Amino acid sequence: MLDVRRMQVLRAVVSSGSITAAATNLGYTPSAVSQQVAGLEKQAGLPLLERVGRGVRPTAAGRLLTEHATRLAEQLAEAESALTALRNGCAGTLRVRYFATAGAALVPPAVATFRAERAGVELDLKLTEPNDPFEELAAGRADVAITVLEPDAPAPEGMVARHLLADPFYAVLPRGHALARKRVLDLAELADEPWIDADCGTPGPCASLVRNACAGAGFSPQVAVESDDYATAQGFVAAGLGVTIIPRLGLGYAHPGVVLRKVRNPEPVRHIHVVYREDAAWNPAVLTLAEALEKAARAS
Repeated sequence: MLDVRRMQVLRAVVSSGSITAAATNLGYTPSAVSQQVAGLEKQAGLPLLERVGRGVRPTAAGRLLTEHATRLAEQLAEAESALTALRNGCAGTLRVRYFATAGAALVPPAVATFRAERAGVELDLKLTEPNDPFEELAAGRADVAITVLEPDAPAPEGMVARHLLADPFYAVLPRGHALARKRVLDLAELADEPWIDADCGTPGPCASLVRNACAGAGFSPQVAVESDDYATAQGFVAAGLGVTIIPRLGLGYAHPGVVLRKVRNPEPVRHIHVVYREDAAWNPAVLTLAEALEKAARAS
């Protein structure tokens, strides 16, 4: 196998026209340069230099290896430049996973802020469910994820979790419902109502949070209609088929046929976090996106 370092020594000899000049430029002794060239000739199986007066010139094999050495040097310089850009958070691809309501409320403004600061970094944005991203992160298929975690729960092993915001759930009632007269509802007041399950298609932390809150209020919801998104659930509520509770970020669009009321005793709240691997904490692009998400959360 050809020695890349010896190829660069040959390149220096060919560029300068003599072993002595190359030795001076490289900071080697002439003997060391001659040994490097001799070793490369042994690897190549062909002579690489021929004497011309007091200097040398490359043979056909010498010219061939010198050309390749030049290209290798250029590629190495490009690689070093690209690595520096990546290290400084100015290049590369950042793979971001998020769930729908966070995507609608937090991701667009965060991406706008990020691109203003890190225009050279490409963002790979994909929708996922809030219970899935840790597997994506652990497998190296994602760099940053937005998910729901308990506020006091430790981050999964090897992960950094930064709290973005507390997202309270609101009761969603048909207009004209008797409970709509109240500004704040005890969750138990919904115990006897037919229920629109807004999370039936996405079992995970949000659905568990709703079930646990209802259990804490002493009841299990009587599900009349199953829905797998918040907009559709509001449509069923507006039609008078039941009531539901939906997190505030899921109410960016409020159906004209419903009213929203705060809930207490208990107040269901989901805590949204941005998560990334500990071994990515050095990456300025990751940190910039996390800070942009925190800024978007403060403004939401």
